[in-house]
Amino acid sequence: MITSLSSSSPVASTAEEEAYLYLQRSLRLGRYKAGDRLIPEDIAAEIGMSRMPVREAFRRLAADGLVTLRPNRGCVVAGLTLDELNETFEIRSVLEGLAVRLALPKMTAEHFEELDRLLLRMERAGEAGSSDWVLRHQEFHAYIYGLSARPKLIRQIAALHVAIEPYMRIWLDYAEKPLSAREEHQALIDALRSGDVAQAERVMEDHVLGTASLLAEFATPGRR
Repeated sequence: MITSLSSSSPVASTAEEEAYLYLQRSLRLGRYKAGDRLIPEDIAAEIGMSRMPVREAFRRLAADGLVTLRPNRGCVVAGLTLDELNETFEIRSVLEGLAVRLALPKMTAEHFEELDRLLLRMERAGEAGSSDWVLRHQEFHAYIYGLSARPKLIRQIAALHVAIEPYMRIWLDYAEKPLSAREEHQALIDALRSGDVAQAERVMEDHVLGTASLLAEFATPGRR
């Protein structure tokens, strides 16, 4: 199953999937902080299930890099250092650039119309000062990389978005959304519309990398 990052929640097919999606969303929204210990009994009681599916969900989250399983401490929420944050964006830039390369030959006028709609939704959320801007931003990116039709690639990129979402929300709380945000995403759409695969790939890579320095200013200890 490919986990969506849009505002519409994916449907869980098993108890393990339900626990995984519940915890993933909690981590995305910043309910748990780096270093927090996740107690399987407490989480199982919150969701209304046994501990076993929760423990299986912990293993999936650990594979995503969102938590760490430690002897004698159990499941601990992972945090990103400044170097790790930058590395995450470096990996994202390459993978989303690859997704653009795979997606662009399949894109039609209808796809570009949808991108225009998604950009408009993002812009309206930003103008309203809504935290929905983060979700709308993810929807925009997810729509593009979803067109790559490569399930493993989609899952890897989605996991990276989940890892950085708490930092995106901190950034949104402490800083005004850059005035260039709409222009940057419009430039990406324009590059895709040009049909030049190499250029569109470069624009996506540069766009993703440019976000790293913005987040580092607000989302790492001692920087706020």
